[in-house]
Amino acid sequence: MPEIKKLVLDDPATQSADIAAENVQALEALFPEAFKEGGIDFDVLKQLLGAAVNDKEEKYGLNWHGKRKARQIALTPSTGTLLPCPDESVDWDTTQNLMIEGDNLEVLKILRKSYANKIKLIYIDPPYNTGNDFVYPDDFHDSLKNYLRITGQADGNGYKRTSNPESSGRFHTEWLNMMLPRLKLAHSLLHRNGVIIISIDDQEISNLRILCDEIFGSENFVANIIWEKGRKNDAKLVSNGHDYMLVYAKNKPALTENGVKWREAKPGAAEIQVEYLRLKAVYDSDNDAIQDGIREFYRGLPKDHPSKKLSRYGNVDERGIWRDDNMSWPGGGGPTYDVIHPISGKPCKVPEGGWRYSTPEKMQQMIEAGRVMFRADESESPIRKTYLVRGDEELDDEESDDQSDSEDVGIQVAGSYFYRSALQASSLMLSMFGAKIFNNPKDHEVLARWIGYATNGDKNAVVMDFFAGSGTTGHSVMALNAKDQGRRRYILVQLPEPLSEDDKDQKVAAKFCEKIGKAANIAELTKERLRRSSAKVREAAPSMEIDGGFRVYRLASSNIAAWEPEPTDLEGTLLANAEHLVPGRTEQDVLYELLLKLGLDLCVPIEKKDIAGKSVHSIGGGALIVCLADGLTKDTVETLANGIVAWWKELAPAVDTRVVFKDSGFADDVAKANMAAILNQNGILDVRSL
Repeated sequence: MPEIKKLVLDDPATQSADIAAENVQALEALFPEAFKEGGIDFDVLKQLLGAAVNDKEEKYGLNWHGKRKARQIALTPSTGTLLPCPDESVDWDTTQNLMIEGDNLEVLKILRKSYANKIKLIYIDPPYNTGNDFVYPDDFHDSLKNYLRITGQADGNGYKRTSNPESSGRFHTEWLNMMLPRLKLAHSLLHRNGVIIISIDDQEISNLRILCDEIFGSENFVANIIWEKGRKNDAKLVSNGHDYMLVYAKNKPALTENGVKWREAKPGAAEIQVEYLRLKAVYDSDNDAIQDGIREFYRGLPKDHPSKKLSRYGNVDERGIWRDDNMSWPGGGGPTYDVIHPISGKPCKVPEGGWRYSTPEKMQQMIEAGRVMFRADESESPIRKTYLVRGDEELDDEESDDQSDSEDVGIQVAGSYFYRSALQASSLMLSMFGAKIFNNPKDHEVLARWIGYATNGDKNAVVMDFFAGSGTTGHSVMALNAKDQGRRRYILVQLPEPLSEDDKDQKVAAKFCEKIGKAANIAELTKERLRRSSAKVREAAPSMEIDGGFRVYRLASSNIAAWEPEPTDLEGTLLANAEHLVPGRTEQDVLYELLLKLGLDLCVPIEKKDIAGKSVHSIGGGALIVCLADGLTKDTVETLANGIVAWWKELAPAVDTRVVFKDSGFADDVAKANMAAILNQNGILDVRSL
């Protein structure tokens, strides 16, 4: 007899992804002979792995008290959910951006079903462990309850927010225990060619590097970027004016697939190209006139203008703007074959370092492509044309050669060191808020640059920051999209860390929250930064279609009520649990929890239809169909069920559909059985109730 299976709180379908179970399944698929009677035979597994097994007692690595527990925390599923907050959002119906308020450990677990292997870039600016950072212990048994107690959403003598003084014997331990499970979850969210960038200072850089080697693999280390922010002359010995940006890949070889490189236009190159396009629109194919215009453009620039440094690009042909360059092999030792002068018919002088191109065939290819210019006669070596902006054809030519010319054109490779004064970000925040509400905010232009590198070739990439703070990452994504017409999305997560007017470092921020009528916590400031950044970006580019909105969600316990029997009043407990949904939760709250637990995107479209007088919702084009209506009797079930089947066939989802009802919505078991029978007979097999 068909039945509707009830969804309860400890059901895997109502929890976040069970990473440990997934790991066991993957291992069993690879080594089935190592599994006996539902368990792992480690002796057999070791034999199968052979020399790869390390049985040495002394092993290289980073160990600390609590590491095993911290690793286990990352594997423990969450029963929490994210409640939608449309009233706090901007452009709820159209935006693809997310701002989630809650403990990032729980949020990352909840998001895993929907976003595993989909995030192209994760940027985080975690607490630097300076001694005054906000720290709280993650609860091994139930970190969600811990979060609710800390933020005042639940009663009980829970953990209190505290600092992590350097005098503590567990100074580094507490920080590492906080970081490990979050980085483990971050790894699972990254796309195959995804990247994580972590800002940090000298306090924990050494520990973080070893920790990331363990989680991401030392072979996936990309770079340790030094961000110089300015010198402090009040230092007693050495002015420590820099931070680090530690960069790791999910799969480093995948970063350069399809010819992708981390490149950007050199400062000033874009302005030259804009002027070239303007002149071309005026003079069409008159390259001499365009060339005169470009040279006049250079002469009119101030001495410190970045385009002035590229004034060697003063020639114009049908391909664009170019400069003359030498034809010798970098570093010397290049080939010395004959290159025949087209007029004299004699071999040209070979450059001192040998020819730039590895074979005569390659040289001829570049000559025919117009990339080589001969001198008056063979007594001088030809010159190479290097273009400010290369088209696809030139790029293909260069990449097929032994020596790339990318360092010579108007683009540059990412560098491991850069300078950008910290005052610029602080000044911007001051101008946006009228008060210094954040200490040491990150620079959105710097982050936009690195987001551009890491999402190179993917303007629809998803960017995440689960230590959102001042919301700089969201601002950066919007600014970058405005610059290159991208459609990148951001997912930000921020703990609603309370702000107190009694704390001198938080007083200004707390008063600002009071001024704008918001709760005094950092998450509210993050949301306000996003609103103001959106307005600023849109104002600067009024003609651009920019997604300046964001959906707000808030971490909470599940909408499904937990079974907590009262030993002294079992009858009363049964009556109290007749309704399986938490009182006060809305239909929309339940819809988004079901969406998350099924692994759908939080911005997936939700359609609503009236069938047999009942509201029915289709989520993700029919991947999930939900009806939470009451009054489902045996007389109404047939009409409702047939209406759902007809809509399902119309939607024709590409995946198996789950249909969910409210258990208490059925008048009796007969109505429930009839609903299951009709849906099953028509091909809808996954039918559940709450």
